[in-house]
Formats: sequence, structure tokens, C-alpha cells
Amino acid sequence: MHFVDLAVIAVYLIAITWFGARFRKSQRTLKDYFLGGHTAPWWAISLSIVSAETSTLTVIGTPALSFSGNFGFLQVVFGYLLARIVISTLFLPQYFRGEMFTAYELMRRRFGERIRRMTAGTFLLLRALAEGVRVFAISIVISVVLGTGEIVSILVIVCLTLFYTFEGGLTAVIWTDVIQMFLYVGGAILSFVIMLHQIPGGWTHVLEAGSAAHKFQVFDFRFALTAEFFSRSYSFWAGLIGGCFLTTASHGTEQLMVQRLLAARSEKESRAALFSSWFVIFFQFTLFLFIGVLLFVHYSGRQLPAPKIEDSLYPAFVWNTLPPGVAGLVIAAILAAGMSNLSAALNALASTSIMDFYRPLAGPHTERHFLKLARWATIAWGIVLFCIGLVARNWGSVLEAGLTIASILYGSLLGVFLLGLLTRRVQENAAMIAMAAGLAVMVYVKACTHIAFTWYVLIGTTATFSAGYLISLWRSTDVES
Repeated sequence: MHFVDLAVIAVYLIAITWFGARFRKSQRTLKDYFLGGHTAPWWAISLSIVSAETSTLTVIGTPALSFSGNFGFLQVVFGYLLARIVISTLFLPQYFRGEMFTAYELMRRRFGERIRRMTAGTFLLLRALAEGVRVFAISIVISVVLGTGEIVSILVIVCLTLFYTFEGGLTAVIWTDVIQMFLYVGGAILSFVIMLHQIPGGWTHVLEAGSAAHKFQVFDFRFALTAEFFSRSYSFWAGLIGGCFLTTASHGTEQLMVQRLLAARSEKESRAALFSSWFVIFFQFTLFLFIGVLLFVHYSGRQLPAPKIEDSLYPAFVWNTLPPGVAGLVIAAILAAGMSNLSAALNALASTSIMDFYRPLAGPHTERHFLKLARWATIAWGIVLFCIGLVARNWGSVLEAGLTIASILYGSLLGVFLLGLLTRRVQENAAMIAMAAGLAVMVYVKACTHIAFTWYVLIGTTATFSAGYLISLWRSTDVES
């Protein structure tokens, strides 16, 4: 029954791997491998940002949010736009002063080599843990399709993605991202149309049933400085402020996103890529939230039991309900989202490992030597992500697990970047202590409070920035006395 679907998925996996590997010939230097040789147009970088920002977590996790809740997650997306204004004004001019390969070279320029390694190490830990959750999210989809164990599912996708990332570097990542983004958005639109057609009463019934269940509610303006207020993940204030801090950290300080901004031909094109990506992001999240409402109406209207694991809700429906061929195309689209993000993470992890750790200590070597090690670093990180993906099976909801892990560490990163960009008083020792203090605060918040993850980056950033500035004031006072 699913022969045609499996054939479609197989053709996609083979074709995208072949396409990405074709870029090997253009990878002659580290600039080619890590920055795409500054040849990618802004619109391709924009779509690559979208692919890296959304991933399989979005595709399978967002419908689950509106299935069990409402459209409140969109409040976070409005914070994403505010963050892009901050990044464009504060971060981009600094990144385009001279050529940089990683975000953490900016920290070396401002503070010194030790803080560069500390921020780069934080990124490696953050991205490895968060990407491990995303790898597991891909395995959920494959296990639904093939009925295979999660271990085999994770191994298949990691190996295929690793191959073309190893061969083609960031150029392969960007252009496969473009293809994969069109594929998974197109697949989502196709599934939306077919699902809507299968619901008796069509769009009118969906609006009535969704409205009756308050599914289309977006904004929650309730404001009160209480424990309950800070425990709500999706309110207007948590979304706007928390979403702004979250995206400023991810797009302004994390190599996964900064690498794409640095790959642009100029600061102007980098800014165009950054802002245009938000409109696609907003459309995507809205689309997947609507799909969640369609699933809600489908299951409740027919009084059918939904899957026990909500993250498998959308892929299970696609595989078991959509027509042959169409189901395979949509599942291939979901895999495309996961592979695009995984390839980006592999290249970003490799670039930080080589440029921020190995190269400063290695002394003079040829470009060929560093390029060879960059490829081996890509393989090493593929193995690490595979192992973390196995552990991530026990971490709960994939979308919120991924965002929570990242948010715990983002505060320290963003706090120290802001110390570097907004102050002149703070020096390297104070910045390093501040990072440690910010991380300690976030570990406490996660372990001992019920504060929602949407507030994590704000808290961590405030703790880090305040600690660094206070330490610098104390040190200067101590020196004067």
C-alpha cells in the first residue's frame, strides 16, 4: 500500500544527497567551506535562515501546540521581529568590520582569547544538546513511516546528511536548504488542502469548531507580577520580550545563524536576508498552527483517538490518511526540514571547532591542512549528535525541549556579547565570571522554579550583564582605593 510513498521518500533522500555532494569541487579554502565563498545571494541566505530556524521541531511540534491549545505561540514570533531590529542595529555592523569566520572572533577582538574559547565552548555545548533533540525529532517521523526502531532511524538520517555536508560545506548547506524549504512548505500546503477537503463542512466547519474551542486565540494580554504570570509560556509579554531575547541570542550570538549572516556578500545583503526571513517564518508558523486545528477538528469530529505521543500526530496522520504518493511527498518534506537543520549544525559546529579552538593553537599550516581537518570535524560532530539523539528520546515534547535547552545557555552568551558591545569598562576576567554567574542562575531557575522557558533568556542575559558590570565597578573602585 505504501510502496509508492516509500519510493518517493527514497528518491528524495538519494537526490538531495547527490545534489549537496556536487558542491565539493568548489571547496578549496576555509572561506569556501565555512562561508560559501561569499557567493550566495541574499534571498538564498534568507531561506537558509528559515530552514535553520524551523527544522523538524516546527513541522511536527507546532501542530501539536494548536491541537492541544491555541495560536498563542505566534506571540513569540512577534518577538522574533523585534529581535531582528536589534541585531541589524547592534550586531551586524560589528560583524562586517573585517572578515570573520565565527561569531566568537568578535569576543576575541573585544575581550581576549580566553573569552573567545569560553563563548565558543558554550555554543558547542548548546548546539550539540539542542540539535540532539532535533535529530530525535527526525527519528519520530522515520519510525512512523518504516516502523523501524529509533536508533536505526537516527543513524540513517545522520549518515545521509553528514555525507553531503562533509563534501560540500556551507555552499551545499545553503542550496540544499533552499530546495528543502520549498519542499517542506509545499508539502505542508498540500497536506493542508487535502486535510481540509476530507473534513465534512470544509472551511466553514473548521472555523466554527475551532472558534468554539478557542483555537484561534492569539493574544493573552493578562499582566500581573505573580508566579502564575511567569509560569505561562505563551502570553503577549512573554512572547514579545522573551521571543526578542531568544532570537537576539540565537541569531546574534550563535554560530548556526551568524555563519549565514557572515556568508552574505555585504552587510546590506545580510540585513535583507535577516528581515525577509521573518515574513516566511511568520507564514510557516501560522500554516502549521492551522494544520493543528484541522487535526483537532478531524479527530474530535469523528471521535477518533489521537496518537498518545502528540509529536507524532501530524506525521502519523499524513502517513495513514493522505493518498498514496502524496503521503510520501509530505513525509519527504518533513525529513527535508530536519536534514536542512542538521547539515547547518554540523557545519557550524565544525567551523567553531577549527576556527576558535584548533587554528589559534596550531600555528602556521596550509589551507589544505585546515580544510581536511574541517571535514573530519564534521564527521566527529555527526557521531556526537547521533549519540545525543539517542539520549534525547526521554526529554519530553521535542519543540519545547529544544527551545528550553537552548534558552538555558543563551542568556550567558547574549549577556557577554552585550557587555562587549555596550560597555568599555568590563574586561575579560569580569566577563568570564559573569558568564559563569549567569549560567548558575539559569540552572537554579530551571531546577527550582516553575518559570516558563520563554523568560529564560531574559533572566540569564540580565544576570550575566549585571554581574559583569558590577564586578567591573568593584574592581575599578578597588584599584582606585
